[in-house]
Amino acid sequence: MVNTIDLQIVCNEKKLPSFEQFQCWTDAALQSVTSEIFELTIRLVNMDESQQLNHQYRHINKPTNVLSFPFEVPDGIVLNLLGDLIICAHVVEQEAKDQNKVLFDHWAHIVIHGCLHLLGYDHINDSDAQEMETLEISILAKLAINDPY
Repeated sequence: MVNTIDLQIVCNEKKLPSFEQFQCWTDAALQSVTSEIFELTIRLVNMDESQQLNHQYRHINKPTNVLSFPFEVPDGIVLNLLGDLIICAHVVEQEAKDQNKVLFDHWAHIVIHGCLHLLGYDHINDSDAQEMETLEISILAKLAINDPY
Protein backbone atom coordinates (compact mmCIF):
# COMPACT_ATOMS: atom_id res chain seq x y z
CA MET A 1 0.00 0.00 0.00
CA VAL A 2 1.62 3.25 -1.16
CA ASN A 3 0.17 6.70 -0.84
CA THR A 4 0.63 9.19 -3.66
CA ILE A 5 2.76 12.23 -2.89
CA ASP A 6 3.07 15.39 -4.94
CA LEU A 7 6.41 16.77 -3.73
CA GLN A 8 6.94 20.45 -4.46
CA ILE A 9 10.31 21.98 -3.65
CA VAL A 10 10.29 25.78 -3.75
CA CYS A 11 13.15 26.51 -1.33
CA ASN A 12 16.92 26.66 -1.69
CA GLU A 13 17.98 24.41 1.20
CA LYS A 14 20.51 21.75 0.21
CA LYS A 15 20.03 19.09 2.93
CA LEU A 16 16.59 17.85 1.92
CA PRO A 17 15.23 14.34 2.30
CA SER A 18 14.74 12.26 -0.83
CA PHE A 19 11.35 11.55 -2.34
CA GLU A 20 11.73 7.96 -1.09
CA GLN A 21 12.20 9.18 2.48
CA PHE A 22 9.08 11.32 2.27
CA GLN A 23 7.23 8.30 0.88
CA CYS A 24 8.44 6.08 3.72
CA TRP A 25 7.51 8.55 6.46
CA THR A 26 4.13 9.37 4.95
CA ASP A 27 3.24 5.70 4.51
CA ALA A 28 4.36 4.91 8.06
CA ALA A 29 2.15 7.65 9.49
CA LEU A 30 -0.94 6.95 7.45
CA GLN A 31 -0.76 3.14 7.64
CA SER A 32 -0.52 3.35 11.41
CA VAL A 33 -4.09 4.65 11.68
CA THR A 34 -5.93 3.78 8.46
CA SER A 35 -6.01 1.24 5.67
CA GLU A 36 -7.06 3.86 3.12
CA ILE A 37 -4.67 5.03 0.42
CA PHE A 38 -4.44 8.80 0.05
CA GLU A 39 -3.01 11.48 -2.17
CA LEU A 40 -1.31 14.45 -0.53
CA THR A 41 0.97 17.32 -1.37
CA ILE A 42 4.16 18.06 0.51
CA ARG A 43 5.45 21.53 -0.31
CA LEU A 44 8.90 22.55 0.94
CA VAL A 45 8.97 26.32 1.27
CA ASN A 46 11.24 29.19 2.29
CA MET A 47 10.81 31.27 5.43
CA ASP A 48 8.83 34.02 3.69
CA GLU A 49 6.14 31.68 2.38
CA SER A 50 5.92 29.85 5.71
CA GLN A 51 5.55 33.11 7.61
CA GLN A 52 2.93 34.45 5.18
CA LEU A 53 0.81 31.29 5.42
CA ASN A 54 1.23 31.01 9.19
CA HIS A 55 0.13 34.63 9.56
CA GLN A 56 -2.79 34.25 7.15
CA TYR A 57 -4.20 31.02 8.59
CA ARG A 58 -3.02 30.95 12.22
CA HIS A 59 -2.51 34.68 12.88
CA ILE A 60 1.07 34.03 14.00
CA ASN A 61 3.51 36.31 12.21
CA LYS A 62 6.57 34.07 12.01
CA PRO A 63 7.65 31.01 10.02
CA THR A 64 6.84 27.58 11.44
CA ASN A 65 8.05 24.03 10.83
CA VAL A 66 4.87 22.52 9.36
CA LEU A 67 1.39 23.65 8.43
CA SER A 68 -1.30 21.09 7.67
CA PHE A 69 -4.23 21.86 5.41
CA PRO A 70 -6.73 18.97 5.34
CA PHE A 71 -8.83 18.70 2.19
CA GLU A 72 -12.55 18.57 2.83
CA VAL A 73 -14.12 16.36 0.18
CA PRO A 74 -17.53 17.70 -0.88
CA ASP A 75 -20.53 15.46 -0.24
CA GLY A 76 -21.20 13.02 -3.06
CA ILE A 77 -17.60 13.12 -4.35
CA VAL A 78 -15.30 10.10 -4.01
CA LEU A 79 -11.76 11.38 -3.74
CA ASN A 80 -8.92 10.24 -1.49
CA LEU A 81 -7.19 13.62 -1.43
CA LEU A 82 -5.96 14.04 2.15
CA GLY A 83 -4.56 17.55 1.97
CA ASP A 84 -1.36 19.58 1.95
CA LEU A 85 1.67 19.76 4.21
CA ILE A 86 3.65 22.99 3.97
CA ILE A 87 7.08 22.49 5.52
CA CYS A 88 9.67 25.22 6.02
CA ALA A 89 12.97 23.46 5.39
CA HIS A 90 15.04 26.18 7.08
CA VAL A 91 12.99 25.99 10.29
CA VAL A 92 13.21 22.18 10.37
CA GLU A 93 16.99 22.31 9.90
CA GLN A 94 17.41 25.02 12.56
CA GLU A 95 15.23 23.12 15.05
CA ALA A 96 17.24 19.94 14.55
CA LYS A 97 20.46 21.87 15.17
CA ASP A 98 19.09 23.75 18.22
CA GLN A 99 17.63 20.56 19.74
CA ASN A 100 20.67 18.37 18.93
CA LYS A 101 18.58 16.00 16.81
CA VAL A 102 19.65 14.01 13.78
CA LEU A 103 18.42 16.14 10.87
CA PHE A 104 16.51 13.48 8.93
CA ASP A 105 15.07 12.01 12.15
CA HIS A 106 13.58 15.44 12.82
CA TRP A 107 12.30 15.61 9.24
CA ALA A 108 10.60 12.24 9.78
CA HIS A 109 8.95 13.51 12.96
CA ILE A 110 7.71 16.69 11.27
CA VAL A 111 6.24 14.76 8.31
CA ILE A 112 4.56 12.22 10.58
CA HIS A 113 3.26 15.00 12.84
CA GLY A 114 1.82 16.81 9.83
CA CYS A 115 0.21 13.65 8.43
CA LEU A 116 -1.50 13.00 11.76
CA HIS A 117 -2.89 16.53 11.69
CA LEU A 118 -4.28 15.83 8.21
CA LEU A 119 -6.02 12.77 9.68
CA GLY A 120 -7.65 14.91 12.37
CA TYR A 121 -5.27 14.48 15.30
CA ASP A 122 -4.43 17.58 17.31
CA HIS A 123 -2.64 18.74 20.45
CA ILE A 124 -4.82 21.61 21.64
CA ASN A 125 -5.54 20.06 25.03
CA ASP A 126 -3.35 17.79 27.18
CA SER A 127 -5.33 14.63 26.49
CA ASP A 128 -5.21 15.07 22.71
CA ALA A 129 -1.53 16.03 22.88
CA GLN A 130 -0.72 12.87 24.85
CA GLU A 131 -2.59 10.70 22.33
CA MET A 132 -0.87 12.33 19.35
CA GLU A 133 2.62 12.23 20.90
CA THR A 134 2.21 8.56 21.88
CA LEU A 135 1.24 7.72 18.31
CA GLU A 136 4.17 9.72 16.89
CA ILE A 137 6.63 7.97 19.23
CA SER A 138 5.24 4.57 18.20
CA ILE A 139 5.48 5.32 14.46
CA LEU A 140 9.00 6.72 14.82
CA ALA A 141 10.10 3.66 16.84
CA LYS A 142 9.02 1.43 13.95
CA LEU A 143 11.43 3.47 11.81
CA ALA A 144 14.22 3.06 14.42
CA ILE A 145 14.00 6.74 15.36
CA ASN A 146 14.25 7.76 19.02
CA ASP A 147 11.50 9.50 20.99
CA PRO A 148 11.67 13.17 19.88
CA TYR A 149 10.13 14.38 23.11
